Amino acid sequence: MKDIESREDLVMLLERFYEKAMVDELIGHFFTEVAPLNLATHIPLIADFWETILFDKAQYRGNVMDVHQHLHQLSAFKAEHFARWVLLFQQTIDGLFSGEKAERAKQRGASIATVMQIKLLHPGIHKL
Repeated sequence: MKDIESREDLVMLLERFYEKAMVDELIGHFFTEVAPLNLATHIPLIADFWETILFDKAQYRGNVMDVHQHLHQLSAFKAEHFARWVLLFQQTIDGLFSGEKAERAKQRGASIATVMQIKLLHPGIHKL
């Protein structure tokens, strides 16, 4: 398998990930009911996010934490939601890619999920 090398690779990864995530019994409702995703607009935006992280291209201009804080207010995230997201994301990467960027994507995805979990589920901790 090849490594993640381009935006096209990211789009393929994200399309496959959301195919799994949207029907997942534990987290699917976030994507289909809480904040129904329009993949035609969401995939390019989240591809910008991952391009910024993996390829050091300043593409993403949003605030991912604000978006997830809003979602958390609509339907509270739990630790198992973050764990499932990480598992599905890493499984999707492992099914498509192998290499330095693929490993970095898995690591960064897990790190981002951990930070979000801490900030959303334990808001007093990060203010210490």
